[in-house]
Amino acid sequence: MAAISPQAFLRQTRGSELVRLFDLLPDVNFFIKDRAGRFMALNRCGWEYCGVQREKDAIGKTDLDFFPRRRAAEYRKDDEAVMRSGKAIVNRVESAPEAEGSPRLVMTSKLPLRNPKGEVIGIAGVSRRLDQVRSRASGEARFAKVIEHMHREPETALSSAEMAKMCGLSQSQFDRSFRAVFRTSARQYLLKVRIETACRKLAETEDTVAALAVELGFFDHAHFTRYFRQLMGMTPAAYRAQQRMPRPGKR
Repeated sequence: MAAISPQAFLRQTRGSELVRLFDLLPDVNFFIKDRAGRFMALNRCGWEYCGVQREKDAIGKTDLDFFPRRRAAEYRKDDEAVMRSGKAIVNRVESAPEAEGSPRLVMTSKLPLRNPKGEVIGIAGVSRRLDQVRSRASGEARFAKVIEHMHREPETALSSAEMAKMCGLSQSQFDRSFRAVFRTSARQYLLKVRIETACRKLAETEDTVAALAVELGFFDHAHFTRYFRQLMGMTPAAYRAQQRMPRPGKR
């Protein structure tokens, strides 16, 4: 049999068969979208994130059909950046594609998909929840104790020296390595966890905004509100009011 290049070999394969491979990885969310952001393929984890019973119920729809508007806009912004630049996004930490206010974060990678002419026609991506990523023997695993502490006690702000000691690193190594792995500083990661926790509490409890600010380790009401607005695009009070509004059913 004549030798064949890897590229030529892969062009002969059926993409649908490769997608099914991801069904064997239940902790990995895999998806393919076209240039308009419409889902062209998802594995089981992907369509379960969308809250549907079958893959075909998500095909042809977009993030906006399933996820909160701000999160859908963030995902679309990243998709467009990948397609415009032709460069992949690798291991970006972001909010999980589920109900707004969820404390879970995911690590997402996206790369451009090209047709035989080299034109970008969409993206392919994978994501994993950080609580699953950090359980593995990878670069993220060394930060397991720190990440778990942030999620368990978001109101407690450890110093860089304390976090470095938990990881068995020097302070400079910790700061540099944490940013390299999570694409953000440990301080910004903690703030995101705090705001995500606040979202859940605003939606589920009657705690006042001032009480939540103290509970979650912010200096005061104003400090909490400023960071909340930066991340969520509105004040905590406005967010709570929005969550209490009647919502139409899913499309």
